[in-house]
Amino acid sequence: MLSDSLPRVSRLVSIITLLQSKRMITARELANKFDVSIRTIYRDIKALDQAGIPVAIEEGKGYSLAQGFQLPPISFTEEEANALVTVEQFVLRNKDSSLIESYGSAVDKIKAVLSFRGKDKVEFLSQRVVFRQNKTLEVTSRFLNLAQVALTNFQLVKARYQSVDDVVTERILEPFALYSTQENWLLVAFCRLRKDFRSFRLDRFLEFVLLNDFFEPHPITLKEYFESCSSLF
Repeated sequence: MLSDSLPRVSRLVSIITLLQSKRMITARELANKFDVSIRTIYRDIKALDQAGIPVAIEEGKGYSLAQGFQLPPISFTEEEANALVTVEQFVLRNKDSSLIESYGSAVDKIKAVLSFRGKDKVEFLSQRVVFRQNKTLEVTSRFLNLAQVALTNFQLVKARYQSVDDVVTERILEPFALYSTQENWLLVAFCRLRKDFRSFRLDRFLEFVLLNDFFEPHPITLKEYFESCSSLF
């Protein structure tokens, strides 16, 4: 009986973690994630509710934690902490200062919940993981965080952009996606000046201001956008 209960306890803890990390998740998604039946997920949600975890249910949408409910800080396995520290070394060598600052702050909070032994291990690992790109820690842009906020909130951006020919233009942009090369971060946005989608290097923005105006999400997916680009060339 004990051997049967342990996997369920582990699954319940994992469900709580998912509920903390997502605004909404369906029973089907949970069932697929843990390779169990939807009926099992129903029983798990009921067990959480009986244990005092306020899981809100929206008919036809899924589950979420009740608004305002806070759980104690979660703990990390050694493997999870190692993964976060490894990604930190990659972020430190990206070329946008805003990402470096924000991720560093987030990792500090994560490290705060580790045990003393865990802190020593991740500090040791950080000194032994190296990414060869951007060895000099060059920073070329500072607008990635603002671009992410504009993208997720469908918020218009007023920008001054300097082309590779040093021509400066003022534009109103509707951010659509972000992607990274080894050299730069690029923003895909619908440009109201050109009335079409364009890619912009973040390191060539001279000004990047979020406006208090919003736009309707574009119906095209990122996959469809890249497919359309491929068809043009």
